[in-house]
Amino acid sequence: MTDQTPDIDGLFSELRDLLGDKAVTTELRAREKASLDGAYLSPILSEQLPLGLADVVAFPTTAEQIAETVGAAVRHHVPITPRGKGTGNYGQGIPLHGGLVLDMSKARGVVEVGDGFITVEAGTPMVMIEQAANAAGQQILMYPSTAQSTIGGFLSGGSGGTGSIKHGSNHTGFALALDVVHAVPDARLIHVEGEAAAPYVHTYGTLGIIARATLKLEPLQNWRGLYASFDTFEAALSVIREIGELEPTPRLVSADLPVLANALPDDPAIPKDRASLRAIIDADAVEAATALIFGAGGRIEDVREGPAASMKISMLSYNHPIEWLQKSDPGIYFHVEVSGDALVERIDEVHAVYNGGMLHIEAQHGRPIGMLAGIYENRDQVYAGFDALAALGVGSHNPHHWEVDHEVERTRRLATETDPEGLLNPGKLPPEGAVPVAGAGKVT
Repeated sequence: MTDQTPDIDGLFSELRDLLGDKAVTTELRAREKASLDGAYLSPILSEQLPLGLADVVAFPTTAEQIAETVGAAVRHHVPITPRGKGTGNYGQGIPLHGGLVLDMSKARGVVEVGDGFITVEAGTPMVMIEQAANAAGQQILMYPSTAQSTIGGFLSGGSGGTGSIKHGSNHTGFALALDVVHAVPDARLIHVEGEAAAPYVHTYGTLGIIARATLKLEPLQNWRGLYASFDTFEAALSVIREIGELEPTPRLVSADLPVLANALPDDPAIPKDRASLRAIIDADAVEAATALIFGAGGRIEDVREGPAASMKISMLSYNHPIEWLQKSDPGIYFHVEVSGDALVERIDEVHAVYNGGMLHIEAQHGRPIGMLAGIYENRDQVYAGFDALAALGVGSHNPHHWEVDHEVERTRRLATETDPEGLLNPGKLPPEGAVPVAGAGKVT
């Protein structure tokens, strides 16, 4: 990061002129609120909180204002931490070095919907984008389980979600084009498309701030929310891969043990003390899914229609069951991201890696992924489990860190031009020669 002394007062004064008095603040409560995200989900990170405090918070309302704000911060040598809704789970949006938190949640709106694409401002919530696409007879390829997240936040800090069974992660063709802002004194919107846009995805804003995005759309499908239950988790596991491979491809297939299901919000379609399987599935595949579930000894609890039904199932996937588990028993559990067929074929051994081990599983490209929860003892206990999981054929990814772990060398190389003073989300891009965080970057 630059050796220049940040001029917070000068930046605050300039931003008041640029954005107006109500769009910039140094009030303590606002700064504290803008300096937190979902890092409390990780006991390893929780032990380190608070990690940083913003000196000033700005709320631009357009992509152009985002560029003006970044330019002002650079001229005053102030670190810049981008923020959407703050739904990231691992400190990616916490200002480790203080400075400016660039809150883009008010820069929202649908710019254009066309045949196969939609262009939106960075602060637009994912659910709003899906609704606009649906109104045009189309759908976005995927959205995160936290559907109120902003598109800028999802592209910068997210990875996959509902729709990933078919489409993979958000850095594999999800964004057709981006308007980005580099950390230079005369910052402006820079339009990048295709491969040129890819480096800005999942790099936490360390290469450039995403101010506007054009996303790929596909024809709207007739989705159903399918709920099933089983006597045992093993019975649910026996069909999760087959359901995920049905055609048309489901948007989501999740399953949980009875203990995890008991922690989820009350719903008659998720009966207590039974393993739960939930799927967002094309209407044309419901019959085949039902046959698989009955064949494994399960029962159909409900089949629901409408976007709200799909959204509810989405919000009970990925990290969310772990979050409900932590709410039911605060301060006890941690989780690790895992993948591989061993999650189905060697589940007892997988569970045994951690005390109190419990798997939340998702169908994904024929190779299941999931969140393995355990009872937290200490950081070393969590890290020691990575090698044990690898010995079982389970890929793991350590979520208990805030550093970029996607295309790190490429990001460092490009950032020398896009962020010469090192002001963009400092502390999140590992320096040259840094020792990788334990477990980070393993198979996911």
